[in-house]
Amino acid sequence: MSFYTSVLRPALFRLDPERAHHLAVGLAARAGAVAPLLRAVTAVDDPRLAQTIAGLGLPSPIGLSAGFDKNGDAVASLAALGFGFVEVGSVSAEPSNGNPPPRLFRLPDDRALAVAYGVPNAGAAAVSRRLAGQRLPVPLGLNIVGTNRGPGAPAVCDDALIAEYMQAARLLAPVSDYLMFNLSCPNTTDGRDFFADPVRLDAWLTALDETDYAPRPSFLKVSPLGGVAMIEQLLEIVGRHRKITGFMFNLPSGKPAGLTTPRAVWERMPGAVSGPPSAALLDDCLVECCRRMDRGRYVLFASGGVSTAADAYAKIRKGASLVALLTALVYEGPGVVRRVTRGLIDLMDRDGVKHISEVVGVDVR
Repeated sequence: MSFYTSVLRPALFRLDPERAHHLAVGLAARAGAVAPLLRAVTAVDDPRLAQTIAGLGLPSPIGLSAGFDKNGDAVASLAALGFGFVEVGSVSAEPSNGNPPPRLFRLPDDRALAVAYGVPNAGAAAVSRRLAGQRLPVPLGLNIVGTNRGPGAPAVCDDALIAEYMQAARLLAPVSDYLMFNLSCPNTTDGRDFFADPVRLDAWLTALDETDYAPRPSFLKVSPLGGVAMIEQLLEIVGRHRKITGFMFNLPSGKPAGLTTPRAVWERMPGAVSGPPSAALLDDCLVECCRRMDRGRYVLFASGGVSTAADAYAKIRKGASLVALLTALVYEGPGVVRRVTRGLIDLMDRDGVKHISEVVGVDVR
């Protein structure tokens, strides 16, 4: 057992989950001054893992998913943990308090979290100011979402919601290396189904084509629901436009089947479940999208239940060029980044793989 799992995790798990999260982000923010020293110890620099994707130089395919650092408070320290990329957010055009607490829950029997935050964040203008002048050794992504104005707020019309995404993109693009447009937040009402309508999706992509934000690689984070028909529809619509470089599948709303945690416990918890219980559905989407997309044009991010090198390697073989983790930090601690990255090299050595790009999608027929 590591120091984290034997000492720190038991202490953190005695705290309310959201309080523990804020404490972790706060400590990481204060450690920014020693980030270069920390990265010198934690980073696994091996050219076999380095890739250039959509013009982004990535030293490793293992990155931090949006949701941990919602406002860009601790990006220097997080990049220093050995991640190949760091994604901040989700960030909306306007500030949001998110959903009322409690809104974060642990499911230790499943090594999972139930997340119902509702994208609380300081707003795109504040996050842009915070990140101005920030220089990281890895690409910085900004995850953009519609503003959650809370229960009972009047519905936002189509043009207004599309304009919000464009406003946030213009503010955040100059301080980012890539943009991830979150079109399917499972924890807000407006964000869950709006872009499932193909007419709305097409209208938004048209606005994106025409917007004047600074050029950045742009990706879509979309719902994992709807099966093959949804994926084919997505690819058909996006194919008519020009700014989208790839995709990531979001957590589904609700609770997945097969949880070890007793129903009497989880049925009282709002929100989507992250971690291993989400892996099967997200992997299915990954494979089906890889099978149908133009691999010369698009790349895939993967997430869901990544806590070992074998988890990450399997997702790469199923089509992912990049693999993001978050929940594993809660259960395994920051050392999980180096273990997963180092383990990828061991798996490549075992299989005689000279570069990680050689195995992207090899299991997809």
